[in-house]
Amino acid sequence: MPNDLPARPRADADSTERRLTVVDQALRLFAEKGYEATTVDEIAEAAGISRRTFFRQFRSKEDVVFADHESQLARARAFLDAAQGDPWDAVCEAVVEVFERFTQWREIAARRYGVVRQVPTLREREIVTVFRYERLFTDYLRRRLQGTADLALVQFTAAVTATHNYLLRRMVRGESAASPADLRAALAAIPRGGQRIATAAEEMVVAVFPRDLSPRQVADLLAQRLDTL
Repeated sequence: MPNDLPARPRADADSTERRLTVVDQALRLFAEKGYEATTVDEIAEAAGISRRTFFRQFRSKEDVVFADHESQLARARAFLDAAQGDPWDAVCEAVVEVFERFTQWREIAARRYGVVRQVPTLREREIVTVFRYERLFTDYLRRRLQGTADLALVQFTAAVTATHNYLLRRMVRGESAASPADLRAALAAIPRGGQRIATAAEEMVVAVFPRDLSPRQVADLLAQRLDTL
């Protein structure tokens, strides 16, 4: 039997594009006129939709600002649900996927950054949104790594999220051109599960021997001492 319905992935992609159009126009108006001075009617007109359609997609102006975060959280959750292998690596890859998506929407991310900095209520909402990412990652690790100290999981997800946000904000401010590879390298340096990363000073061994020892004697003594460390 022929199926007249459009394929779900295409429909989902079209819906996302339509929402992003509204988000883009709303952020442009917020930047030009101010958040409080911009009305829903103005956003709807700029995006080419009706007021009713706007409220089908968003509950408020505030929701428009963070709409792409909702889709990002959903994608990250789906990624983790399907992830196999090392759970620590899975969280890092989920974070990299979020970063890659925002680099594709760099202009939107930059506009939002500018608007949020100017509006206290939006800054508060941003803090809540960051916490939702952390909670998603922590809950996943709790399910996959039962028995691991909870503090270690919380510390890891907080560090991972903070690293992502630091590089993303530098990028949207035009201070760096950080890539997903840069983020992966930074995430790889974060200790996992209470693991302690040795510093360069801790890896250094200083040995003192009498001056009259031969090189061979020094080598033998070093080998003996290193075996006892």
